[in-house]
Amino acid sequence: MTSLDKPTATDHDSEQTEGADAQGAQGAQGDQAAKAVTEAALFEAFGGLRGMVETVLPGLLFVTIFTINKDLHISAIAALAVSLLLVAVRLIRRDTVKHAFSGVFGVAFGVVFAMMTGNAKDFYLPGMIYTLGLALAYILTTLAGVPLIGLILGPIFKENLSWRTRNPGRKKAYAKASWAWGLILLAKCAILFPLYWWADTTQLGWVLVALKIPPFLLAVYLTWVFLAKAPPPIDVFAEMEAQEKAEKERKAAAAAARREA
Repeated sequence: MTSLDKPTATDHDSEQTEGADAQGAQGAQGDQAAKAVTEAALFEAFGGLRGMVETVLPGLLFVTIFTINKDLHISAIAALAVSLLLVAVRLIRRDTVKHAFSGVFGVAFGVVFAMMTGNAKDFYLPGMIYTLGLALAYILTTLAGVPLIGLILGPIFKENLSWRTRNPGRKKAYAKASWAWGLILLAKCAILFPLYWWADTTQLGWVLVALKIPPFLLAVYLTWVFLAKAPPPIDVFAEMEAQEKAEKERKAAAAAARREA
């Protein structure tokens, strides 16, 4: 081998650099894929932009009409009607209706409660109580070692409850996200409940509408941050399919062996 055939130190360094660049590119692609999967799961779980509109619109319509004419019945009927319309649109388009249905139930409870008491502020009270209960659920389930956000997102990520025992890094991320949801919702309640007692209906209504989206977006963003940095989910469905395939192959091999014997 001549000196021209021998690899030089520069060639070796170049190969190492190219290998490192390739690994870095693969790592970046993996991170982007993980973030995309997380974004898609959060979008499915919380309804995306359309889900936010369906959450805000009935309450916005109620407080707008009540601000104008102070008529509880017209305001309540209008809010309930738009909720039912949103469900009908989803049914016609054959979209998932879980977010719209949850909105209908929330509005219906508010309408019934306000009609029973005759106090327009009570239209908001069931939703406020639900928010408080949800905040406590996020916190208490996290303290119990079963973060609520993991129970919600686990099936969407096709990992079910595997994160509890087989993926400690992911369990930690779910715990952080659940703490974020719980504390954000508690902060929201700390603003709304005093207003329920001290403010009038229109003031409470406009503050509540203003607090619908920003806390929600903050909680979703923090969930995305925590999960994007967590280990990838364990696809338990893929594992089950692989086990079933291996079992079928084993049985086929055993049958072939018996025939040859």
